[in-house]
Amino acid sequence: MNSRKFDIYQVDAFTDQVFRGNPAAVCPVNGWLPELTMLSIAEENNLSETAFVNLDSDPYGIRWFTPRSEVDLCGHATLASAKVLFDHYLSENETEIVFNSNRGRLAAIKRGDLIALNFPSDRALEIDSDKKVARALGVPPSFLYTGKDDLLAVFNSEKEIRSLVPDRTEISLLDCRGIIATAPGTEDDFVSRCFYPGLGVIEDPVTGSAHTLLAPYWGEILDKKIMKARQISEREGRLLCELEKDRVLISGRAVTYMVGKITI
Repeated sequence: MNSRKFDIYQVDAFTDQVFRGNPAAVCPVNGWLPELTMLSIAEENNLSETAFVNLDSDPYGIRWFTPRSEVDLCGHATLASAKVLFDHYLSENETEIVFNSNRGRLAAIKRGDLIALNFPSDRALEIDSDKKVARALGVPPSFLYTGKDDLLAVFNSEKEIRSLVPDRTEISLLDCRGIIATAPGTEDDFVSRCFYPGLGVIEDPVTGSAHTLLAPYWGEILDKKIMKARQISEREGRLLCELEKDRVLISGRAVTYMVGKITI
């Protein structure tokens, strides 16, 4: 049987040091692999997301897979993909990458040691309190909202976010991708934690896509266009969010942890 080899990278996103931030695998490919193969690779990697970048399309196609399913939008794996392309595939004078995704065109812009992701913004719509959400998070939030993919549970303090002990089974039963828990930060404009057990990710270390909902919400509350954000998971990550009309620029650093080959 003939085997096929291609490159794979593992990048820690939204951090400037390894073993922090959110690890993502990046697989540059020349033409899409079969969907089952991509899902199997993501399951084998056992990271919250594996990104596949189709180098043969213009603009580059990008798809993201958790160990269980394909998702329509992922921030940290897009940042990781941009880091790989800037470092290994593009010339030094190129500063912008355009991706085509299930959520339309996305851009990654190099700004010194930061990479800014240009993503469509999401809108938080307030909904009634839900006992299922209170059971899922262990305590009821002060306010509850829904976005395109996730529920947004707003609390009063960073301490409350840190002390949450969510029930993964209860979260999986909710009619949403997952739950974002957020509050004002003590050192940053806002903090968050994100839970996606239905996708095989109990707690995501740093969730770029969640900030398409978080940034517009906190921008209105704080009356700010530029905000510092921190996701206070165990690995922790920092993001800079900028609001531009119906888009959100989500900036962060990334560091390559591993370069290898896949043989299938």
